[in-house]
Amino acid sequence: MPRPFRAAFVGAAAVTVFGAVTGRDKLQWAAKPLMMPLLAGDVIANGGDLDPLDRTVLLGSLAAATVGDILLLEPDNDQRLVTGASSFAVMQTGYSWLWWRRGARPRPEIAGQRLAAWLGAAALMRAKAPGVAAPLTAYGATLGTAATLASDPGLAPDAKNIAGLNIPNSDPRSRLGVGALLFTVSDGLIVLRRIFARTPQSRRVSEGVILGTYAAAQYLLADPRAHR
Repeated sequence: MPRPFRAAFVGAAAVTVFGAVTGRDKLQWAAKPLMMPLLAGDVIANGGDLDPLDRTVLLGSLAAATVGDILLLEPDNDQRLVTGASSFAVMQTGYSWLWWRRGARPRPEIAGQRLAAWLGAAALMRAKAPGVAAPLTAYGATLGTAATLASDPGLAPDAKNIAGLNIPNSDPRSRLGVGALLFTVSDGLIVLRRIFARTPQSRRVSEGVILGTYAAAQYLLADPRAHR
């Protein structure tokens, strides 16, 4: 069955990444705010069989992500970065709630990996970017929780789980763990870009990678078939 909203999302994401890498800000500013509404359109068009409450939470999570996307159109503004992280914290909480409703639970072998990554990022920010360390560390807790739940083997019982990650197969639920991992990579790169990227070229390239991994993550996480 054709899914035009998801196809349009891929196009908007490509324009967004291209605009970021080439320094064409107007392209990014035009395309990026469209990304999450397009995924929301797919949820509305193809998520009619979702539980009404789940559907509402999923759409609310995408609305929060839209606010975050707009705020992060200026990624070098620390105030907008912190406020955007708050919007994404709402989104991560919504995703976590959905997966908890589907029986996902934190498992020690998975949670331990996410906790180590969270502590490492928190220590790096405290040392190199103390002005944003506290709010971004708080956001990281919501990200780590979502990533832990997304990789619970109970979400996709037919998928193999290797090193705490569900390996994608034909079941859309098996792709949630990879989506959450891509989101973690994207957010981790935001921290590294904030601290280490100094030249205009390195900042543009790193922003392109951040946006590309973010778009891929949302493509997998917001698929209504994974929330049935």
